[in-house]
Amino acid sequence: MVKVKICGITNLDDALAAVECGADALGFVFAPSPRQVTAKVAWEIAERLPPFICRVGVFVNTNLKQVKDTMAYCHLDLVQLHGDEDTGYCAALFPRAIKVFATKNMPSERELRRYKVAAYMLDIDKKTGISETEQERFWQLARNMGRHAPVILAGGLTPSNVGEAIKIARPYAVDVSSGVESEPGKKDRDKLRTFIETAKSIGARQYACSLGNKRDENQQKTTG
Repeated sequence: MVKVKICGITNLDDALAAVECGADALGFVFAPSPRQVTAKVAWEIAERLPPFICRVGVFVNTNLKQVKDTMAYCHLDLVQLHGDEDTGYCAALFPRAIKVFATKNMPSERELRRYKVAAYMLDIDKKTGISETEQERFWQLARNMGRHAPVILAGGLTPSNVGEAIKIARPYAVDVSSGVESEPGKKDRDKLRTFIETAKSIGARQYACSLGNKRDENQQKTTG
């Protein structure tokens, strides 16, 4: 089953709308961004969320103590690291860290395995982006990364392409911010609903198919 994270939450109305539509996790950006929030704002929103919603803080090359202090103050469950954080930095936050890799800084498979994290996130380099012809290769790369740890797919996802992305990448979760906005920092309710419904629907079908395949394999082993 595919999880859905809605990132770039800046206000309580958007947070509650995302939860109502079925989001599993919400992201609060503490790095410079049009969607950046203060720790106080994130705390005020987090305090109003229902149980079982994962709260994720987004950081870029932030002092480790500051990250830990922000996590404690805002009651964050996980942190999402978009900078040059090394294996030691990630290990210090294990098991609550997600390490983000972009197309421009993908480590080798050997280096990837050295990161002790809860999950990898694969994102697109915002400065260069990728073409439509490269999109499918990007999703396939995410699928290959899933052999080593759960993979969260991000970058360029929208309600119109998230279904195909999930079919190819088979990620643990998908992450979206601008793809469900009416303007930077403001979520569009219809886009939110369509994105989450599509992701959950395609994910459920894949899960059902995988269970069916396993059942068939077991039957073949039994009858064989």
